[in-house]
Amino acid sequence: MVATGSLSSKNAASISELLDRGYHPESLLNDFDYWDYVVPEPNLNEVIFEETTCQNLVKMLENCLSKSKQTKLGCSKVLVPEKLTQRIAQDVLRLSSTEPCGLRGCVIHVNLEIENVCKKLDRIVCDASVVPTFELTLVFKQENCSWTSFRDFFSRGRFSSGLRRTLILSSGFRLVKKKLYSLIGTTVIEEC
Repeated sequence: MVATGSLSSKNAASISELLDRGYHPESLLNDFDYWDYVVPEPNLNEVIFEETTCQNLVKMLENCLSKSKQTKLGCSKVLVPEKLTQRIAQDVLRLSSTEPCGLRGCVIHVNLEIENVCKKLDRIVCDASVVPTFELTLVFKQENCSWTSFRDFFSRGRFSSGLRRTLILSSGFRLVKKKLYSLIGTTVIEEC
């Protein structure tokens, strides 16, 4: 069946006219439903804006980890799995898309879970000129590798400093959303 201008609406007269002509009702509804759900072309400006916003968020997360490595984590290096900050930024954008101010109304509390203990790293305010409408708590997880502690044991020498430790992050993280002006509960996303 081909949809034409005269058959583009699902009004009762059009459907009953086709039924009178012998069309099967189920195929008729399926054909009409297809045209109801055709996805419009994506707006290229929105795609570019979202990609730019995502990259800015990735930089904020990486800066947070960089600032925290010597001050709060006591290590010289933090190894981050490839695309981890990109995945987190995409999830943050998705969770902020349903909020009244979007990402601008977001405050992100960044934490690191080491041996079942959460350590606060930083607080990222996406737009200080906007009153926050929701908070996200991001929890990075440390990779559980026994070889790193073994390697650190042998790397300690007479001339090595106390900041030679390398922290390896897991590809898993936890993201908890808390709406500040709503009675609706929190949303938890767990990545493995």
